[in-house]
Amino acid sequence: MLTADIPPNQSVYIKNLNEKIKKEELKRSIYCLFSQFGRILDVVALKTPKLRGQAWVTFSEVTAASNAVRQMQNFPFYDKPMRLQYAKAKADCITKAEGTFVAKDKKRKQEEKVERKREETQRPNMANGPSANNGVPPPSFQPSGQDAMPPNNLLFIQNLPHETTSIMLKVLFEQYPGFKEIRMTDAKPGIAFVEFEDDVQSSMAMQALQGFKINPHNPMVISFAKK
Repeated sequence: MLTADIPPNQSVYIKNLNEKIKKEELKRSIYCLFSQFGRILDVVALKTPKLRGQAWVTFSEVTAASNAVRQMQNFPFYDKPMRLQYAKAKADCITKAEGTFVAKDKKRKQEEKVERKREETQRPNMANGPSANNGVPPPSFQPSGQDAMPPNNLLFIQNLPHETTSIMLKVLFEQYPGFKEIRMTDAKPGIAFVEFEDDVQSSMAMQALQGFKINPHNPMVISFAKK
């Protein structure tokens, strides 16, 4: 995606998103996926006809937005490759802080007002960072024989889509301290091992990514591996 005609700024525009995903789930997943690049100020995703399949992520730093655009280009997210570029305009949360906020046209403003009112009671509190599992409900099943394993530095990942690659998993797990490597085998699709330096660091990653969905049907099931 060419972005040379749009100057770098703190907001990233994402398109080609899966339109079947519920808005709140989409926002939580985007927050979880992009928080590795820096502190996120806001995530906007509306389900109005003109804005479906699109989202905006606003970071506290331009460098974070630049890294996100570069590293997440074409990342397969809910079965579709994301297309990213810098947003053409500054986010409202930025212009309001700068004192340069100008109201949008009346129709779009009304659409956003309706959307925000609808989500008001269930919107995740992004100002304080993601919750322990980023608002994703725990998976409905647990890996047999694994949940009793004592904490250690090696995580066992199950229920992955068969198209998952080690690069995709690395993007998710390397944001957590102590990450060392991903281990996958072609003979056993759908599972992987992720190694950290110690059990405290692996526990943090497990808690943060438990239930994260790379596609709509496969919440990751994470446990400590048998050693």
